[in-house]
Amino acid sequence: MSDRPKILVTNDDGVASPGIIALADALRGLGDVTVVAPDRDNSGVGHSISIHHPVRVHPIADRAMPTFACSGTPADCVVVGAFDLCGGTPSLVVSGINRGANAGDDINYSGTVAAATESLIIGIPSIAVSLATTWPEPARVQHWDTAATIAVDLARDVLAHGLPPSTLLNLNVPNLAASDVRGVRYVRQGRKAYRNRLDKRNDPRGSTYFWLWGTFDDADIVDGTDLAAIRDGYACVTPITVDRTDHDELARRLPSEATSMGAKS
Repeated sequence: MSDRPKILVTNDDGVASPGIIALADALRGLGDVTVVAPDRDNSGVGHSISIHHPVRVHPIADRAMPTFACSGTPADCVVVGAFDLCGGTPSLVVSGINRGANAGDDINYSGTVAAATESLIIGIPSIAVSLATTWPEPARVQHWDTAATIAVDLARDVLAHGLPPSTLLNLNVPNLAASDVRGVRYVRQGRKAYRNRLDKRNDPRGSTYFWLWGTFDDADIVDGTDLAAIRDGYACVTPITVDRTDHDELARRLPSEATSMGAKS
């Protein structure tokens, strides 16, 4: 039995994505890698799980490591992989490499980040990895190798030093050759003020349908954020917590709530 750490790799772009293949291959130097990923593109599904139908998996042949296609969501893949297909609890879950950045408010929609979040819920340290390439139209060149190399360095650090139990690392890498990346920055999550969110149309039969997308103006980017780092050619890491409590607001409200309750007693 191998003494090497078990690493579960997943994504939301699907098991055939070149990003997950590059990531899994790069991580083989750190541990025993198992890939469990959706059998189709699950971009934008967020943290959904399958409770109304069974989740099915089937092995993918001719991969360098055990690889399984899963009929469920990215979060489903983590549950199935961690509790069954890895042959023991993984030491680390790495989700990616996503096609397109997961920065700013996009984190809330991301199946890539959701898979890493599900890992935290289970109790396994995790990293989400994204390449800031154009989407949905493919860039001429996608530098998966750049993102994979930086992801391996981050994974090595997490395996050695761990993470707080409620925190994951969200890595975004600009779509550049490794020699052109200006460094790695630790930054906070930015905000995206989307415009034109809804495109309402009529089909040839007169029925209404909608496209949900939106545009974003780079002029809204704030320095010190993930969006700014990517814009400036830096890879960036944002620690994200699964605890959504606004602790500052909670602390502000607690004294007044206690005083109010005392007055009624």
